[in-house]
Amino acid sequence: MEIRKIETIVVCGAGTMGSGIAQVAATAGYQVVQFDLNEAVLLASRQRIQKNLEKSVEKGKITRDQFQEILNKVQFTSDLTSCKGELIIEAIIEQKDAKINLFNQLIEVNDSDTILASNTSSISINAIAAGIRYPSQLVGLHFFNPAPLMKLVEIIQGKATNPAIVASLVALVQSMQKKPVICKDSPGFIVNRVARPYYLEAMYLVQSGQTHFEQADKVLEAAGFKMGPFKLMDLIGLDINYSVSTIVWEDLGKPERLRPSVVQKNKIDQGQFGMKTKKGFYEYE
Repeated sequence: MEIRKIETIVVCGAGTMGSGIAQVAATAGYQVVQFDLNEAVLLASRQRIQKNLEKSVEKGKITRDQFQEILNKVQFTSDLTSCKGELIIEAIIEQKDAKINLFNQLIEVNDSDTILASNTSSISINAIAAGIRYPSQLVGLHFFNPAPLMKLVEIIQGKATNPAIVASLVALVQSMQKKPVICKDSPGFIVNRVARPYYLEAMYLVQSGQTHFEQADKVLEAAGFKMGPFKLMDLIGLDINYSVSTIVWEDLGKPERLRPSVVQKNKIDQGQFGMKTKKGFYEYE
């Protein structure tokens, strides 16, 4: 099984996750093209990466020369025709049709053997593959937030995915000093499937008046969890977390035990998505 040599990685979407993936790839020595249609988002991405790298310099993890070397490896662009590489990682909005449309546009400007990877946290890889020209080139490559810190990366193999691509991405993830875990396409993959009760049971306890969200976080953190469910939802984004819960619930036939929480839905309806809006279950400066 031939391992594909990857030199240039295109990261589509310059939000928090896309920025983190771009930083990880550049730090590992890859040339990176960071794409977003929104110039303001691209600027924010550059500033976010610079800030993260500055912290690494301050902590002695990298030198000032390495800081500049890593930053120089990232090209920021709003021109889709510049998005050419051996690997494309899509990290845009969690909507199947939007992802399919983007991949089909990228196929037009890339070779037929370019690896197409989606960072989706819950949308079926098989469903995305069904809408693109080269389904055998599509794979899930799910980083976790914040990408520069979180070690686990899920590699999701669809029914049509070329096995050689999976092997290539295992090598790539390891080169990034991350831990690759391979799984078949299924609702929520591994982590988000297992994590649903962590969030949903906690919200049910709050909804039924049995506890307060701050107390629930304190208890679970005292039990050994690094972050309580409510702090973690604020970090991920309540809108994203709710979307994942809804997709998993619907794909599994809407079991009552996995029904998305009205507590979370109410927050979203009020525009309170967590850290990115400065207010979720907690408030942020």
